[in-house]
Amino acid sequence: MTAPRAPAPVGLLGLPWDGSSSFLRGPARAPAAIREALHSGASNSWTERGLDALAPEVLTDFGDLSVPEEAAPAREAIRTGVADLLERGLRPLLLGGDHSVTVPVLRALRPRYPKLQVLHIDAHPDLYPEYDGDPFSHACPFTRAFEEGLVDSLVQVGIRTLNPVQRAMAKRFGVRILPPEEWHGPLPLDPATPLYLSFDLDGLDPACAPGVSHREPGGLSVREALAILGRIAPPVVGADLVEYNPGTDLGGMTAVVAAKLVKEMAALLAGSAGR
Repeated sequence: MTAPRAPAPVGLLGLPWDGSSSFLRGPARAPAAIREALHSGASNSWTERGLDALAPEVLTDFGDLSVPEEAAPAREAIRTGVADLLERGLRPLLLGGDHSVTVPVLRALRPRYPKLQVLHIDAHPDLYPEYDGDPFSHACPFTRAFEEGLVDSLVQVGIRTLNPVQRAMAKRFGVRILPPEEWHGPLPLDPATPLYLSFDLDGLDPACAPGVSHREPGGLSVREALAILGRIAPPVVGADLVEYNPGTDLGGMTAVVAAKLVKEMAALLAGSAGR
């Protein structure tokens, strides 16, 4: 990371890691593709909240983290990189990468937040004890987060692949999974507890975001996802956007959606600064 210390409340950092992916690789190339869409002349940097998300007083872009090829050193590099943003007084906005990056991000956040809740938007609960022999697979991050004591509570929206193994883990950890009929309602979050937002792009319907490795029909529309962001009441202290796979995208559609979400998430983080 080479960007100087800045007064902006939000620090953007790419985490180009997909070594914990199953089925398909590709999310390591996502940060560059999202940035290209974010700075495209086809759009502008203003959000629906009326904020210029890319203004220097709002967001500082630290580029992509240099991530080793080996899994354990990669996780430590991510933890250290996010910790550096926190030391600079910034709220981290991370561009994955596969969903395994969330564990080292939470490792960096936890020392600063004795109480931390997570809102997780995804098609998959990511609660396997291990997957294909890998306890740090992108299918397992929230199991590791609970076992390591990194989070206190987890609310999940968009889940539509829950199987018996993950159902049992959700019960073990007291995870609140909102069924489809509750996706449009109030979010069961504590308004006083700091919140981390983890957004997997396959939480969206593949008609809106085809550029993912695990397409699952029946998901959220972009408008429904934005409405969920608008209903978040607690202070948001960090966020990630993960699992975009440029190799499966159609005409850059998902990159554009991801860029839109980055802007709105930056506005959410900036609005939470100081709370």
